[in-house]
Formats: sequence, structure tokens, C-alpha cells
Amino acid sequence: MNIAFFLLPKLEVITTTIDATLRQTLERMEYHRYTAVPILTEDGKYMGTVTEGDLLWFLKNSPGITFDNAHRHTLEEVPLRMRNKPVHIHANMEDLIDLAKVQNFVPVVDDAGNFIGIVRRSDIIEYCAKQMFQAPV
Repeated sequence: MNIAFFLLPKLEVITTTIDATLRQTLERMEYHRYTAVPILTEDGKYMGTVTEGDLLWFLKNSPGITFDNAHRHTLEEVPLRMRNKPVHIHANMEDLIDLAKVQNFVPVVDDAGNFIGIVRRSDIIEYCAKQMFQAPV
């Protein structure tokens, strides 16, 4: 099976950029009710994934930074605890599943390293469940 079958395209994925402010990132995540979002460069390359935990730990461990002044600080200042690895669009399903075991979503990149979307772990599980419990023909 092809990874593209599971791909949620970039246009439908909520992302942020490394120069977004902490406040913008927090508000975007809250509005969309996401606990993690991909970080992209200005030219569309995948850089990593920021999580609620990354932001909370940063705020906790940064004296003087509060929600009130979070608009003065960028995401570039926030250390990322997890390194969510991307998968190449032409990778095999085994590689995708290995990453999905430890990541809620797997970023997908093209031949030039451009971010083209994500594969959600829940979509993989849903597909597998349908295959397992589908009535025999």
C-alpha cells in the first residue's frame, strides 16, 4: 500500500513557523484543539513538531515569560523535547508504521524535503481495524 493513501494534505494541516510567537502558537493550538503541530520553515520544509508540553515547560522554566508577554518571544526559543521524524512519500508502509507507533502523526515530505502533509496514527488504526473485522466475501 502507498503512504499517499493515508495522507492528509498540507492545505488541511494546521502548522506554524519557527518565527511565530509563543502566543500565536498557543492560540492556534487552542483554537484547533491540537496538542501538537508541525513547524515549517518559510520555504515549506519540515523542521519539527511543537507540543503543548514543550510550550508549558518553556514557560515554567523561563522566568519573566508569561502569557501576557508571550507575543514578544518566538517559537525559535522553545526547545523541542521530542524529535518527530518525517517519512518520505515513497517510503514503505513498515517505515510509516514504525514512526506511527511513537508519534500521533507522521509528517510526510517529498523528494526535495518539502512538507506535503501528515499521516495520522488514528487513520492507520482505523484502516487496519476495518481490514481485520471486515466480513469475508
